Amino acid sequence: MAVETTERREWTVTGMDCAACTTKVSRAVERLPGVSEVRVALMAERLSLNLAPGTTEPEIIEATIRTLGFGIAPKGQQAPRKKAFVLPDAMPLSRAETPEGKDESKVALPPLQDHDLAQDAPVERSKSWHQTGKGRLVILTGSLLALAWLVELLTSAEAGYWAFVAACLIGVIPVAKRALEALRMGQPFTIEGLMSIAAGGALLIGAAEEAALVIFLFALGEVLEGVAAGKARQGIQALANLVPKTALLEVAGQTRTVPAGRLQVGQVVLVRPGDRIPADGDIIEGTSGIDESPVTGENVPVTRSVGHGVFAGSINTEAALRIRVTKDPSDNTIARIIRLVEEAEEARAPTERFIDRFSQVYMPAVIALSALVVLVPPLAFGQDWSTWIYRGLALLLIGCPCALVISVPASIASALSSGAKRGLLMKGGAVIEAAARTTHVAFDKTGTLTRGRPVVTDLIPAAGISGTELLAVAAGVETGSNHPLAQAILHRVKAAEVPVPAARDARVLAGRGVEAIVGQAKAWVSSPSHAAEIGGIDDAASRRAATLEQEGKTVIAVFRAGQPLGLIAMRDEPREDAAKAVRQLSALGVSATMLTGDNPRAAAAIAGNLGIAFQAGMMPENKLAAIRDLNRQGSVMMIGDGINDAPALKEARVGVAMGSGTDVALETADGAILRDRVTDAPALIRLARATMGNIRQNVTLALGLKAVFLVTSVLGITGLWIAILADTGATVLVTLNALRLLAFDPTKEG
Repeated sequence: MAVETTERREWTVTGMDCAACTTKVSRAVERLPGVSEVRVALMAERLSLNLAPGTTEPEIIEATIRTLGFGIAPKGQQAPRKKAFVLPDAMPLSRAETPEGKDESKVALPPLQDHDLAQDAPVERSKSWHQTGKGRLVILTGSLLALAWLVELLTSAEAGYWAFVAACLIGVIPVAKRALEALRMGQPFTIEGLMSIAAGGALLIGAAEEAALVIFLFALGEVLEGVAAGKARQGIQALANLVPKTALLEVAGQTRTVPAGRLQVGQVVLVRPGDRIPADGDIIEGTSGIDESPVTGENVPVTRSVGHGVFAGSINTEAALRIRVTKDPSDNTIARIIRLVEEAEEARAPTERFIDRFSQVYMPAVIALSALVVLVPPLAFGQDWSTWIYRGLALLLIGCPCALVISVPASIASALSSGAKRGLLMKGGAVIEAAARTTHVAFDKTGTLTRGRPVVTDLIPAAGISGTELLAVAAGVETGSNHPLAQAILHRVKAAEVPVPAARDARVLAGRGVEAIVGQAKAWVSSPSHAAEIGGIDDAASRRAATLEQEGKTVIAVFRAGQPLGLIAMRDEPREDAAKAVRQLSALGVSATMLTGDNPRAAAAIAGNLGIAFQAGMMPENKLAAIRDLNRQGSVMMIGDGINDAPALKEARVGVAMGSGTDVALETADGAILRDRVTDAPALIRLARATMGNIRQNVTLALGLKAVFLVTSVLGITGLWIAILADTGATVLVTLNALRLLAFDPTKEG
């Protein structure tokens, strides 16, 4: 039997202002044939789903979404995740935008792709509030309400009553239409449905003025929700705008202005002083200061020259550079950061999942309570029907859990954006919640607590062996390795202009060293302890190695079979802020431990200067066991380089990769620190704790307002228009409170 395949499709959906909107969208498309694994991201404005071929056409999905009142635009399968990276050919540059007014058409550009023409035609993202459908509804209902008040003032109360009836009916039509469409799609409990029932019921009991006012306040609340949600999204959109729209591409010895979104790997671009770099690439000519703050949050420019990599969105501050593009525009560092932040919305926090389950019970419960309020007092106690219908209708308007459901994702989206601006990345709400509970941080040493750039300090050749021969054999074994110790040896060899012999069959001995055939015989570069086990070091050299290790140096033994060649000592200094980071963690009530494969003496020297506990001589499996032990004592965050520490990073409650914008730092583990600052570890915890505090405030605010107005509505203290403010007002307040996280700076203590 043939296995049916599905295709992953993605759209941009606009007009979603609260979590109830995402529920409408997901439930509407889930009912369509062939649709599965529906994901709707509120802050990213993204709808993605699996679609079986030959079932529902994509156009039907789009029509369904538009019927609910939302804008939708398809995303091409090859398209970058954000339109900000693409300047379509359909929008040619003017002569004023090209150097010396040269003809843009002569530039050799890659073939036009579908995503270059993809436009968010129905998307209202760039419109002002008054240009949107919801904004026009506010203007209409407000004008009708004002007109009705004017009629009542200039004529009579009876004429005014009918004017309010007309205002209510005209204003409720678009709301009722959306409610009916949702009902037709199997969604009876929507805020539009509750609004329509409340407005109709108010008219039946003669409360026409309040009914018209409620419709206006509802429309106003939706616009405010949209504005607040838009503010929450601006952090991500601002990142996208950091990448320039155009680039100076070198073609046949001349430069031409071309869309940055059309650059290809291997092309060369010219970046002038003051310009933003249009693509990830390597410098092939020039030396300049680069402001990498858009990517890493590091405000101090760093000097980059030939051979150094640079990030799209960084600012060239001093001199002209020629840069060879190494990443497609859709895969540059900022694009991947944006993608990570957007997709992190799907990694929902346990708190958010609980609130979602609670909200599914909350709305039907309030509707049932509303029905009881309407029926029980008149039937059981002979109370006035109009009074209790009115109170029941007020309860209906409190039944929508928008504020409660948006309380968590709004805070998390703001926190992710705030962190991304400062080089702190966390992959979703679940990671934020786990990071906030951190009680212990485990650090890798090399490249994390230390600079990761050790230098050779001592050469101790064995008897009959020259220092040049010792270096040459060691370099032969380490040729091609990116390990920091190997790089230190290779740099020393290059500086000393020592010829490196040919080597082959290199093999890593996990936690011990490296072996390779150098020349015609096998050679080893390993730890002194491993060398001692297989006769690669004598007793005198072992004692000398111990002395060097007590000085905080890392020592390696170089030897051939049965022939010691000597020792090489290196030292990797701690980062300037490492001790400060340990003190900040202690102030947060978080203990710290250094896990290293280095020898105990060298580890003790580093740990003593930092005031940190340590475990030394650890191979990958030892680090894994250490993380398991620490996890039994609390919640552990592991910070490492994302490659050698992969098992430990995965085992920790939160694994954080440290690295300046590398693929590993962005895509490995649960989070990443893009700046090479150890103090960003406590900053990450501060951000997570501030986010969870903000979430608790939001939940308290949402539930508190609902509880207060549930009681006051039943007691008749508050009416319909106050009830609608309790709903939409709470949503706006919760969102605005979440936006405070955008201004929160976790790098500051206190």
